[in-house]
Amino acid sequence: MSSTPREATPASVPAIPRGDSLDVSNLPSYGFGTRSLMWWGTVGMCAIEGTAFAFMIVIYFYLRGLSTEWPAGRPAPDLLWGTVNLGVILASAIPNYYCDRAAIAQDLPRVKFMLLLGVLCGLALCGVRWLEFTALNVRWSDGAYGSVVWMLMGLHTFNLVTDVIDTMVLAAVMYKTPLEGKRYVDIAENSGYWVFIVVTWVPIYAVVYWGARF
Repeated sequence: MSSTPREATPASVPAIPRGDSLDVSNLPSYGFGTRSLMWWGTVGMCAIEGTAFAFMIVIYFYLRGLSTEWPAGRPAPDLLWGTVNLGVILASAIPNYYCDRAAIAQDLPRVKFMLLLGVLCGLALCGVRWLEFTALNVRWSDGAYGSVVWMLMGLHTFNLVTDVIDTMVLAAVMYKTPLEGKRYVDIAENSGYWVFIVVTWVPIYAVVYWGARF
């Protein structure tokens, strides 16, 4: 006579400890990259500001196409300080990269050192940018050419100065104890924004300094 298997009774099912499978107390309260809301905010801000730069470059060449003389009755901007700025800003990408790597690894000594290098590069760029404005050979009120050149330079300078200030604040915060782990996320996102500043300066430099020469 064959026997049929008995259905498992609640008593035969192993008990699952309540709460253990849902314990997330050991998980970090922050994340890097796409896991961070700040990353998405930074990307959105870069997209908005990048669109503004693109519109200004289009306007520059639109106005140039309408003009019979460009720049009208004025020499092109001097190349010296703009080219110096290009070299310094490209070099600043090196400590910025290593600062980002150190932040992800949560290597505090390297983060501090790279932040200080970043602050020095930023202050040097602000000084060179001041000299650039004196060598544009045009004022913002000197017609369409002056307006569009100063607008391009002004937008980028605003981004440059605000990020240098942000880097200085972060450098000071990293010397504060106890240090919250989410501060490393702040540094990583600040590094990402600095990449945006470096990348956008290349076409702006080409337009402002060489667009009037060809």
